Amino acid sequence: MEGPPWTSAPSTPVIKAGWLDKNPPPGSYIYQKRWVRLDSDYLRYFDSDKDAYSKRFIPVSSISRVSGISDQKFEVITHNRTFVFRTESDAERKEWMQALQQAVEEQRVRARLSRANLLEPHCPGIPDRAGSLELRGVKNKLYVVVAGDKVLLYKNLEEYQLGIGITSIDMNVGNVKDSDRRSFDLTTPYRIFSFSAESESEKEEWLEAMQGAIAEALSTMDVAEQIWADAPNRLCADCGATHPDWASINLCLVICKRCAGEHRWLGPSVSKVRSLKMDRKVWTEDLIELFHHLGNEAGKRFWAANVPPSEALHPNSSAGDRRYHLEAKYREGKYRRYHRFFGKQEELDKALCVAVTTTDLEETQALLGCGAAINCFSGDPAAPTPLAVARQAGQRLQMEFLRNNQTTEMPRLDSVSIVEKHYSVVQPTVSHSGFLFKTASVAKPLQERRSREEFSRRWCVLSDGVLSYYENERAVVPNGEIRASEIVCLAIPPPDTHGFDSTFEIYTETERMYLFGLESPDLAREWVKCIAKAFVPIHAEELLCRDFERLGRLSYKAGLSLQRTQEGWFALSGSELRAVFEESPSEETLQLRKLQELSIEGDKEVLVLVERGRTLYIQGERKLDFAGWLGAIQKAAASSGDTLSEQQLGDSDIPVIVYRCIDYITQCGLTSEGIYRKCGQTSKTQRVLENLRRDARSVRLKEGEQHVDDVSSALKRFLRDLPDGLFTRTQRCAWLETAAIENEEEKISRYQELLGLLPPVNRATVKALISHLYCVQCFSETNQMNTHNLAIVFGPTLFQTDGQDYKAGRVVEDLIDHYVRVFSVDEEELRKQREEITAIVKMRVAGSASGTQHAGDFICTVYLEKKATETEQHVKIPASMTAQELTMEILDRRNVRIKEKDYWTCFEVNEREEAERPLHYTEKVLPILHSLGTDSHLVVKKYLSMEAMLMYLASKVGDTKHGMMKFREDRSLLGLGLPTGSFHDRYFMLNGSCLRLFKEVRTQRSWAFSPHTSHKPEKEWPVKSLRIYLGVKKKLRPPTCWGLTVVHETEKHEKQQWYLCCDTQMELREWFATFFLVQHGGTVWPSEPSRVVRPVPESRLGSVSLIPLRGSENEMRRSVAAFTSDLLSAQSPP
Repeated sequence: MEGPPWTSAPSTPVIKAGWLDKNPPPGSYIYQKRWVRLDSDYLRYFDSDKDAYSKRFIPVSSISRVSGISDQKFEVITHNRTFVFRTESDAERKEWMQALQQAVEEQRVRARLSRANLLEPHCPGIPDRAGSLELRGVKNKLYVVVAGDKVLLYKNLEEYQLGIGITSIDMNVGNVKDSDRRSFDLTTPYRIFSFSAESESEKEEWLEAMQGAIAEALSTMDVAEQIWADAPNRLCADCGATHPDWASINLCLVICKRCAGEHRWLGPSVSKVRSLKMDRKVWTEDLIELFHHLGNEAGKRFWAANVPPSEALHPNSSAGDRRYHLEAKYREGKYRRYHRFFGKQEELDKALCVAVTTTDLEETQALLGCGAAINCFSGDPAAPTPLAVARQAGQRLQMEFLRNNQTTEMPRLDSVSIVEKHYSVVQPTVSHSGFLFKTASVAKPLQERRSREEFSRRWCVLSDGVLSYYENERAVVPNGEIRASEIVCLAIPPPDTHGFDSTFEIYTETERMYLFGLESPDLAREWVKCIAKAFVPIHAEELLCRDFERLGRLSYKAGLSLQRTQEGWFALSGSELRAVFEESPSEETLQLRKLQELSIEGDKEVLVLVERGRTLYIQGERKLDFAGWLGAIQKAAASSGDTLSEQQLGDSDIPVIVYRCIDYITQCGLTSEGIYRKCGQTSKTQRVLENLRRDARSVRLKEGEQHVDDVSSALKRFLRDLPDGLFTRTQRCAWLETAAIENEEEKISRYQELLGLLPPVNRATVKALISHLYCVQCFSETNQMNTHNLAIVFGPTLFQTDGQDYKAGRVVEDLIDHYVRVFSVDEEELRKQREEITAIVKMRVAGSASGTQHAGDFICTVYLEKKATETEQHVKIPASMTAQELTMEILDRRNVRIKEKDYWTCFEVNEREEAERPLHYTEKVLPILHSLGTDSHLVVKKYLSMEAMLMYLASKVGDTKHGMMKFREDRSLLGLGLPTGSFHDRYFMLNGSCLRLFKEVRTQRSWAFSPHTSHKPEKEWPVKSLRIYLGVKKKLRPPTCWGLTVVHETEKHEKQQWYLCCDTQMELREWFATFFLVQHGGTVWPSEPSRVVRPVPESRLGSVSLIPLRGSENEMRRSVAAFTSDLLSAQSPP
């Protein structure tokens, strides 16, 4: 017997077709005229020759005999029924009988051959879904089967088991859509089939199955046929089902659809599941060839070497049996064939590095499956990992296998702990029951409010890790169930989001969302608590100690290595994201309103959270629940109200909206006449304030786009509209009374006391604002805003008095005049402020001279180890930041520990020139950033040559070096008359002041014998004016791979560039080390680099960005001269 219709060839040739009379139904004597069609597999009859769907199909394999009877009739006899047909003549009857008998005989021959082939035993096809449905226009329910790319209709279960059906619907032309609470339509170009299910949940399952059939129908067979060319790959590696059309590309196994679902449940860190028919782009020639070499035959020899017959799977195994078996098989390695080095990590790693140089892929598979580390050190710095060793050996299939397993978590040597298996742990002690109101499950986020009428009352029981819902409390069979092990997220929408006061949402692995509702908040809270206990593992139960809006597990990446995706448990409570990470059993908290960055990478697939000392990448493996997490985290990280404490906050508890405005005005408006006194345009001010209130963290104020008066007005309005005021309602009077104290010492002491009584956010904001106003009044010669004028503007604003109390201005004036003493500002803090303001003005002067202007907060993108999306970090660069401080900032964020002899350095990389320059640890980063072109970027990585350079310098006497190097000009800019197309030998002498170029070797001996020869160099450059880069671009065809690119900037700001090549790597290191030494005063590396860390930003306005000031150069120079005078001696009030 051939397989069911969904396993037959897609287009079987028709043997014979024509009009026949079919025997009448019971109770009738009138024959029915039918269009009958015979192919090698089925006999079908239709109402007409134009119909696409048959009235009946009969498998040829079920026909036991064909015989003629009287009156041009013949009968087709099956195992349980006889079909009678009548022809127009005896000759036509003879033709039909011969065609049928020949088709039956050929079918029997094929069946015998199939049974004789032991490699491909017969196995009946297993449908994706089967059951009874009502079909509009048909009196009785039909038995409907979804299998492969077809939907088949049968009269009942009995006929389905016999193989005799009504019709088969090819889903390559089908489409399904929801039509009613229990109904849905299957639409084809020829007919619309309107089905009705028993319940909404059952309808959703039918829709999902039919949508899968459509996807199957639109797939191609090219890859599948290539993979199936090997006989073992024609049977599922796990259960033996025929024609498996899915695969695990890292395990190199071909599996059926039902097993593929359980492989997905294991997660991509165990099995990466792809379709042979739909994921065409994945299947490269190398991957297909890899499956020919490994595939099911080799995979079963390793992974299923010790499977007891009692535990083996078969095609009809239940989902639970499959999950248990596959978890034991691939996550625990229970049935694997143990390698002789099993338990010996060092021997496994060494053997892996040897195996990848050969063609023995099975050995590599066995070593990795038994615990060999895929990224172990090979012992060769040139090829440090097995992948690099395989690449060096030219083993492309080994490389393909290793690449596919880079993130695979193979069974480890130690026994699997409860923590590692927490996703399958069931909490049998948790039980609860009661009535809940439920809507139909959905596969997409809810965009609209669900009314009470859309909820159905169901009796729900939570027991033994399963939430079952019934029609009523007396029902025995549940309408549906949700297994706790499949729950990935539990969310609680705000009250009155839907028709019930309290609702909660359950998200599952299968991308379904279930919405439940209750009238009582207390009952809803009890249900949420019980469900949470049922699916959260023991090690993460700490998350349940507090209320949450969202709870679940997510994939994340953190730390230096971003190759490995880990699973963590997260709970969102207010503006806090609490988490239990895989590497840390204790709960950690992320303050979302204090994030330095919150961004989305890719197509809403990765959420990046940057806080001081850490960057966290949360990945969305499941689109449905991740979309909810994305919206909830973004909302929690935004400002939630009008008070200061409800705003997005920076490191020092200053609202982001405040320091965004202060930064911008510090950079663009310090010399703007009447700053803060002039009002901006009302509409523009309102627009700026609305954007800042919505998400200040993402707002970038830029000169040319926003005027300083608009921004200053937005800041004043924000402070004036604070519900409790900056100085709080309870303390406002005390501040105003203090202004009347005549004794200065007593007044300052009282101000300090009141400052300490303010809430932390208010206190930090007051200091930042007064620090800023202190800077503004230092430029009063230009901006006409001295302390008194600022006090007139800000007094009524900060105390919300509308000008009715003059003491408000006195308080502000006192705080500015006594800024250093009231806020305990030391000389070092003032020095840093002077440096930052000076840097702003210098960049303005330089920008004016060169005709370039910079705008916007200077947020720099720096990469860790390599330029890639997942390694980028966004850092705000103050004027005082050095290369070492930037390096430590990046390493702190990623929790990178500096080991002994780790020389982490910041590099300037020029992609166009194919060169890079390690920055000296004392270099200021800001000027470098402003000189970078579009082809350049900064990257922090280990400087592998630094140790060799330090050893050379330690043994070197003096700070000079001379020798031959190959030299090439860039477009004859130097005027040396050399051809520009090649490198030429030249002699170079380097000392503490300059670099000299000679045409010939210069020695004492040559001078003595050639007294008339000129000893003047061809060219000489001040060493301080040179920038030395490692590398020469390949387009210039350098004679060696050890080259330097040298850039010289003249006094007229013109750039000259040339190239040098050394004969050996050691020679290159010596030249570069000497350059480094003489350019930076004899120090190359700090004595204790690991201890030099960037200090935590102070609560003042610390790191201002580089945006040029307004005004002429003379005005700015005068302002800076005044500001950089001894500020500590100028604290007495005017």
